[in-house]
Amino acid sequence: MKAVRLHAKQDLRVEDVALPLPPKVDEVTLAVTYAGICGSDLHNFRTGEWITRAPSVAGHELTGIIEAIGDDVSHVAVGDKVIVDSRHICGVCRNCQDGLGQVCEKLGFIGEVIDGGFAEAVTLPARNVLKAPDGVPDRHLALAEPIAVALHTLNRLAAPCNAEIVVAGCGPIGGLVALLASQSGHKVAVIDRNEARAKLVCEMTGGRILDLESDWGERAPRHGVDATGSPFVIGRLVDKIAPGGAIALVGIGHGTLEVNPIQLVEKETALIGCHAFGGELETLVDLLPRLTDKLDAVIAEEITLDAVPDAYQRHLDGKVDGLKTIMRCQQG
Repeated sequence: MKAVRLHAKQDLRVEDVALPLPPKVDEVTLAVTYAGICGSDLHNFRTGEWITRAPSVAGHELTGIIEAIGDDVSHVAVGDKVIVDSRHICGVCRNCQDGLGQVCEKLGFIGEVIDGGFAEAVTLPARNVLKAPDGVPDRHLALAEPIAVALHTLNRLAAPCNAEIVVAGCGPIGGLVALLASQSGHKVAVIDRNEARAKLVCEMTGGRILDLESDWGERAPRHGVDATGSPFVIGRLVDKIAPGGAIALVGIGHGTLEVNPIQLVEKETALIGCHAFGGELETLVDLLPRLTDKLDAVIAEEITLDAVPDAYQRHLDGKVDGLKTIMRCQQG
């Protein structure tokens, strides 16, 4: 079968590889229909930071159809469409036992510690798949994982009803955070250096554009989300949001954040880390059908597996104005 494998830092190859092994106990094999490129995929490729095995089939945002099931699998059946939990957890550490798999002591991700979804087929732990809701296009099911991340971010932020939320970074996660916030009744403001992306997210959400240098005045939001990972941007958000609120941090970046703790105390501003998701994926069975008329705007382009390396480079060069690039994983 065809697959896209990461061999080393900045070494991504489209290859013909053997089919995945048949599922063992508590495993399933699925024919991958669609998969998405995530910012963490690009970070992994660019920096090599999370390469724990190589070569490894990349990709943790995927959907597919169950082709085979191992023993002791009863929650899905052959022929079912599924959405996929990207987290590879131990299930036994204190954090897992407390329902905090996103901070599992041995946390890894599909496409990293085991082969992922940039392929025609993949075998996964059965606990990582959930039956997909009926009537949702496959291309939208591939967005389930980043939608769960965005939903987790908003759940952690816990902004009051109708409060305006400023979202810094209009990439896939920031864009989805803004979309879900607007769908929940929040006003949205967005910040991004890419003018086309900022306008797109505003069109999706009815939001307004802010920048980090202007005076936000009496309309400054109290609640924000950073999806850039930039210490500079986070610091500016701390400076500019109104007192009594919070900033949720979901971006992956570099550098050290320097924040005056007195500023946080005097403004009663909370900084909240957000990593992957908890139980949010399960809630998407009800949520995804309600988002169907919104999600095509999120998809910038559909590509083939052969086109993935070039797509990585376009993203790294900043030549993508849309939010999410997805791939059709079945050939022909």
